[in-house]
Amino acid sequence: MKIIKRSGSEVKFDAQKITAAITKANYEVPVKERLSKEQIMDMTNIVENICIDANRALNVEEIQDLVEEQIMDKRAFTVARKYITYRYDRALIRKSNSTDKQILSLLECNNEEVKQENSNKNPTVNSVQRDYMAGEVSKDITKRFLLPAEVIRAHEQGIIHFHDSDYFAQHMHNCCLVNLEDMLQNGTVVSETMIETPKSFSTACNIATQSIAQIASSQYGGQSISLTHLAPFVDVSRQKYR
Repeated sequence: MKIIKRSGSEVKFDAQKITAAITKANYEVPVKERLSKEQIMDMTNIVENICIDANRALNVEEIQDLVEEQIMDKRAFTVARKYITYRYDRALIRKSNSTDKQILSLLECNNEEVKQENSNKNPTVNSVQRDYMAGEVSKDITKRFLLPAEVIRAHEQGIIHFHDSDYFAQHMHNCCLVNLEDMLQNGTVVSETMIETPKSFSTACNIATQSIAQIASSQYGGQSISLTHLAPFVDVSRQKYR
């Protein structure tokens, strides 16, 4: 018989783990409120039989729910409270910040995942390391709070690859085909300043570079422009200096 771990992988059912978990909670209550060894074994057997009768692999949470129900059925409410508290504490640990090791490995330049994530970045450069450190925080937040559990499981199992989780927390756009033609022909706004249609090729180039810089500060990924959108201003300058 198999069970499904939180990671999504299947492992063999181990009744001893149920017995051990109940026993641990049992030892944390006063002696007069404890369950007997026979009661614990009885509960373990009942849970195991329920799992067998289910004709499918139950996940860890479902099995723990069954254990709780069995403890409550025995009216061992103090033991049940300890067991529930233990589950809650473990859940908090699983959801706790998990970035420390990743950030330390970045600083030591031995984070292989980061090295392979983006070949355009050199993880030994200080400015890139700062970017990656912020990215690790975003990955942690994305994993714990932003993405559905099934997406996280699929990513961790290699079924899918959720790209750019290092920026996902900021809800920024990824990559951009800059509408340079509209900016140059109809004017645009840079740093809350209205920029009118340029009167020369050099001014058009300056506006293009400023626009690209502004967009880069508000998104991640690459940008693309078409040089044909600058071409009309070559003629503007030519007419100006004829």
